[in-house]
Amino acid sequence: MNERKVYMNPQNNLLQLEEHMYPLVDVKDPNCFHNLFPYEEIPKIAFNDRIVPHCMPDDIWITDTTFRDGQQSRAPYTAEQILHIYDLLHKLGGPNGIIRSCEFFLYDEKDRDAVKMCLERGYEYPKVTAWIRAREEDFDLVKQMGLSETGVLVSCSDYHIFYKMKMTRRQALDHYLKMVRKILEKGIVPRCHLEDVTRADIYGFVIPFCLELMKLKDEYGIPVKIRVCDTMGYGVNFSGAVIPRSVQGIIYGLRVHAGVPSELLEWHGHNDFYKAVTNSTTAWLYGASGVNCSLFGIGERTGNTPLEAMVFEYAQLKGALDGMDTRVITELAEYFENEIGEPIPERTPFVGKNFNVTRAGVHADGLLKNEEIYNIFNTGKFLNRPPRVAISNTSGTAGIAHWINSYFHVPEEEQIDKKAAIVTNIKKWVDDQYEHGRVTVISDAELDKLVRAEAKKEKLNIGTLKSE
Repeated sequence: MNERKVYMNPQNNLLQLEEHMYPLVDVKDPNCFHNLFPYEEIPKIAFNDRIVPHCMPDDIWITDTTFRDGQQSRAPYTAEQILHIYDLLHKLGGPNGIIRSCEFFLYDEKDRDAVKMCLERGYEYPKVTAWIRAREEDFDLVKQMGLSETGVLVSCSDYHIFYKMKMTRRQALDHYLKMVRKILEKGIVPRCHLEDVTRADIYGFVIPFCLELMKLKDEYGIPVKIRVCDTMGYGVNFSGAVIPRSVQGIIYGLRVHAGVPSELLEWHGHNDFYKAVTNSTTAWLYGASGVNCSLFGIGERTGNTPLEAMVFEYAQLKGALDGMDTRVITELAEYFENEIGEPIPERTPFVGKNFNVTRAGVHADGLLKNEEIYNIFNTGKFLNRPPRVAISNTSGTAGIAHWINSYFHVPEEEQIDKKAAIVTNIKKWVDDQYEHGRVTVISDAELDKLVRAEAKKEKLNIGTLKSE
């Protein structure tokens, strides 16, 4: 009888019992987990209270799919737009390359031109990588472009294996391994995208497959990366939830049972159930070094994990930005809206028009006294977006005073008080607007004109009005 080996785990310095190996379970009929995903009902979140430990890697980073998944849900970017966004991602990621890589389609001339232009920049980060299907004709494009890394689609749920690909698990595994071996034979790093992992048989297919991938890694001496794709957004971050929905459980299984090092593990989430950000953060906390994102969450259906969100998640977890220039986020948002014509919902955190704008008079009064009371952090410093107030019938004199001070960049020692005559005069005008049936907020253009007129009447110099 073969006994399992006891060994010292260098990550926690505890003796552990060697885990069982997990062979492929080549089922005759697909396992679609209809007990968790009954199509005619809302999906179910079940628990078994199996808890796995936190294991955040020493180094964590962000990868970008704006030019791949992001382009699947909108009009394609031009090559020039891609290059400009790529430049800004390089600037945002900083000298330490926290934004580690970008992935690109290679299927049309425009995308190939964009790849060439980005490569000509010569940046170390973000690294330019490709995305292909597990087809030799797709891989030919990677070789033609001379790229050193490519993602390859390896769908892993029985929904995809049986119903889309019309294969058995064994046939799918052999097909994928053959493709990965071809990539490795050319000295190129494969990044295996485990599509639909949160509906897959983790221990019957995913882990056996990844065990084989790790063998290929050792055989060729080339990293084989694993992207864990929550394609339908079914992942949950609740402690003790069952796989395949448990983010912690999947990451733990891949690290411990399949032997995938953290630096080769990456989470790719979708937002169908509003969990993209929390699931991505959970993947970091439980052992994946990478999280894959798109700018402003633009992606298939409800979108991907927003890249800008994970920048601030990184800072909260690590206690530092490590060289990232977060002001670029505002620059990117303005470029998307003004140059590309991609509207950003106004309440979107960090980038929406109203993300740090208040309309309530009591909030504006607090901002006037100390902006820390009603602002999440120094948004002026980190995003070039000082807190603002929108003027309506509920703003009060405090709101009007704050609007004037922020809009005209009034120095702190010259701030307009809410009791000032210019404020009370404007408040009377605002009240009159709503008494006569107005239902919309007062626009910045209206207020700008009104403040200038009142300042001229009272012979006041206010902030940036001084040069007028």
